[in-house]
Amino acid sequence: MTRVSPWWARDVYADRKPFLKARAKIAAAARQFFSHEGFAEVETAALQLSPGNEAHISAFGVDLLSPSGEASRLYLHTSPEFSCKKLLAAGEERIFTFARVFRNRERGPLHHPEFTMLEWYRAQEPPERLVEDCAGLLIAAARAVGAERFAYRGASVDPFAEPEAISVCEAFDRYANIDLAAILDDRDALARAAARDGVRVTADDSWSDLFSKIVSEKIEPSLGRERATILCDYPLSEAALARPKADDPRFAERFELYACGVELANGFGELTDPIEQKRRFEAQMAVRERVYGDRYPIDEDFLDALGHMPAASGVALGFDRLVMLASGAERIEQVLWTPVTEAGTRG
Repeated sequence: MTRVSPWWARDVYADRKPFLKARAKIAAAARQFFSHEGFAEVETAALQLSPGNEAHISAFGVDLLSPSGEASRLYLHTSPEFSCKKLLAAGEERIFTFARVFRNRERGPLHHPEFTMLEWYRAQEPPERLVEDCAGLLIAAARAVGAERFAYRGASVDPFAEPEAISVCEAFDRYANIDLAAILDDRDALARAAARDGVRVTADDSWSDLFSKIVSEKIEPSLGRERATILCDYPLSEAALARPKADDPRFAERFELYACGVELANGFGELTDPIEQKRRFEAQMAVRERVYGDRYPIDEDFLDALGHMPAASGVALGFDRLVMLASGAERIEQVLWTPVTEAGTRG
């Protein structure tokens, strides 16, 4: 493996410094935005009984030792979501957090094993209100660094323009020529449609696997061009922590924010039914065990809290990615103060 200069080498650090200054300005602007909206900033513990229960998100496990040396298994959280929802159950109504989160098996230009998630919740408000927050944060970030446009890999958007809203079904029709609503439960039909569009299909691909492949290869690259895109109304099977839409329970109150073909944020009208949530978690962990050979525990305390949580909507935004687009960085390491060094390299 090629050895490169460490991130702290003065020449390397000097190249990154403008991006880090932009990061600080955007963080300050985000805090000001939420303060103006009446939010409380909270801090969530990284060590958790369960890191989360989504099949394809991998965690870091750690051993917690008692004073006598007995070990119990904990995990570094992959999201502050469980803790934030417990705070909603405790009575908080508007909260946000800059959380350091940890995800294994992830590294690339847009992925890092440790990164910052900006997550916020509004009790008794619909997801549409959080879509407005997302648009406001894009503007706040742009103003903080004096950016007229956001850019990444040849694509650009006007952060001041109102985002385009498009449903998942509309996106499948527009960019993949697939009538998704007609084949929501038909794996073979979705496989044929995917193969027709040049998406590689394997025998063990589930409906959800094929859905993810089509979104990644055929839809995401076209989203957030010239203006940001809100991709909404996901199939219920693709929204493990979201409540069903009241007017069509085949779909969920879930949306994602895209800019320059990059997913920036994932928002839900939050599911508050502990029985249904446990069923979904167990289904996700069954998939995980089949694919990866392991599973994570379910946090029963979290399920108890759901029974006391008010109706709410929440969003998780990849803060590092927002900084990248606003500052013109090409790799996530450029906007991290102290990147995690890969094994076998120095930076």
